[in-house]
Amino acid sequence: SRAASPRSPLWALPEELLLLICSYLDAQALGRLAQVCRRLRFLSSRDLLWRRIARGCLNSGFTQLGTDLVAGIPVKERVKVSQNWRHGRCRRETVLKWKCLMPWMELDGEYLYLSQAENIQAYHLCAEGTGLQRHPQAVFSGHQEDVCRFVLVNSHIVSGGGDGSIVLHKIHGSYSVKFSAHEQEVNCVDFQGGLIVSGSRDRTAKVWSLSAGRAGQCLHTVQTEDRVWSIAISPLLSSFVTGTACCGHTSPLRIWDLESGQLLTCLGTDFHRGAGVLDVFYETPSLLLSCGYDTYIRYWDIRTSTRKCVQEWEEPHDSALYCIRSDKNHMIASGSSYYGVVRLWDKRQTRCLQSFHLSSPTSSPVYCLRFSTTHLYAALASALHVLDFTAS
Repeated sequence: SRAASPRSPLWALPEELLLLICSYLDAQALGRLAQVCRRLRFLSSRDLLWRRIARGCLNSGFTQLGTDLVAGIPVKERVKVSQNWRHGRCRRETVLKWKCLMPWMELDGEYLYLSQAENIQAYHLCAEGTGLQRHPQAVFSGHQEDVCRFVLVNSHIVSGGGDGSIVLHKIHGSYSVKFSAHEQEVNCVDFQGGLIVSGSRDRTAKVWSLSAGRAGQCLHTVQTEDRVWSIAISPLLSSFVTGTACCGHTSPLRIWDLESGQLLTCLGTDFHRGAGVLDVFYETPSLLLSCGYDTYIRYWDIRTSTRKCVQEWEEPHDSALYCIRSDKNHMIASGSSYYGVVRLWDKRQTRCLQSFHLSSPTSSPVYCLRFSTTHLYAALASALHVLDFTAS
């Protein structure tokens, strides 16, 4: 039916009642309502009306529990950009080129932190969010060999390197700590609550203290009996998960007690030999994503079962999956081992939603990816690619 005239008594109602009435409208109806008059254009743009719609969209900045991760950006605009994510509408750009083995990166507000050889460089993002400033704003060094992985938490960078050491940098200041951690390269690290966990090719995972007077002290050494490729601390700071190479008969996904270092549980029972886990990501204390050499993304809910994942998605071209990231709601992004393929997945569907081929004609894995509500950054062996989803 046609919208009521702007002079209708309906639109003379108090704003609270109008918002209640409009809360039953979908995105299309709200868009049409905005064309009626200035008052309704303002009313129909209120975040309160778009919040419910946004929670059902891909990468709109809301978690499953409704927490707004990017407050300050109008929700209506995020819903619009979300449609570009769903339909794969974006502008592609190569912003940096290099010859770098297994680069890693983190996003933090207006900065992108990127490992290149033995250094980590901080690049300021341009105003439109796509390009980077030509020269890095800061360089963090300390490793004698390539940085394997690093994390950025509370203005601190913790990195593990091929030299077996761990380096801690404070971003705003000259403070840094370096200590020898493993006999072989440190493949993965995480840092939460004053504790570092690290995993290595030497088949151990370790827990380190960073409290005053104990910085660099090893609290626990866990014998994983397999190379550790990925590691993550639970948001509750009570346990951590390791992803290993799966060369033995033990599950490659295991959860350990952070305080004692004891094994708590193994995830899954049907991993094939060689199905190493290359990346893990906690959405909540009980929800965990994993991916690796066996081409599957697995979604674990440790409240319901540790023997079987609750959902899984298979990479359609039988490629190993090097990295995953989630918006902590409906969307997953994955990077595969061949031809720089980035895929977007909707958890409510079984098939891949969108694919982007970033490496051609030579083949390179996507070693790391990160995204905001508007841009996706993918680090390959030869370049950093950016997908801008604000482009119509």
